[in-house]
Amino acid sequence: MAAVAATANGSPDYGLDAPSIVRSMFSRAAWIIGIALVLYVVNHSEYPGPAARMCGVLALIGLFFLAIGVDMVWSSRVAKLRLRDQLLDSLALRGDERVLDVGCGRGLLAIGAAKRLKNGKVIGIDVWSPFDLSGNTPDAAKANVKLEGVADKVRIENGDAQKLVYPDNHYDVVVSSLVLHNIAEQDARAQAVREIFRVLKPGGKLAIFDLFRAGEYAEVLRASGAKDVELSKTSFLWCVPGRSLTARK
Repeated sequence: MAAVAATANGSPDYGLDAPSIVRSMFSRAAWIIGIALVLYVVNHSEYPGPAARMCGVLALIGLFFLAIGVDMVWSSRVAKLRLRDQLLDSLALRGDERVLDVGCGRGLLAIGAAKRLKNGKVIGIDVWSPFDLSGNTPDAAKANVKLEGVADKVRIENGDAQKLVYPDNHYDVVVSSLVLHNIAEQDARAQAVREIFRVLKPGGKLAIFDLFRAGEYAEVLRASGAKDVELSKTSFLWCVPGRSLTARK
């Protein structure tokens, strides 16, 4: 149903990244802090000093997992919207481009790009893995597109980054965020990067943000003939290293 993409006040919802990991962080925090309290209650009368120290150590471990969970939620709810704007700013869109968002998820980048277009169009594709993003479905993306008022500029499709169905030199701009690292094999990731470059028009621009592997993608692009390949400084959203990558064909 279309409502899955909306929050209670009818605003768009771009999902929680790595939801199973986030749940695991909060679950671990709750269990460890709970065990710490139980051990303290059971032992503090007879062994007050050791019980307090053990409780303190376990509580710190629990708070560590809690902090990771909170940071991951903040990264998904706040930081990735700022990241979206930074990526799109780097492209300096004219407004008439044909844009492809590879791994669009619930439409964050596709919608952001569409809002900067006057008469351009955006295609968003994904394989819709629920493990990588909560509520990751075409219906959720389409609902966000409608809520954001860009339904006339965005089309959502099924599509695999490793086997793009579009012809060579077809898009003015290609974007992708938090997608390619989910492809397990290095050769398969390289194939996806080459596909992104293949469908880009001569003179076209691409922007990628990803965790762990951005330097790897830069090397693939340089070997493919990309120009002006630039990597950002490392950031630690979701408590792991990530970088933005821009290039031109």
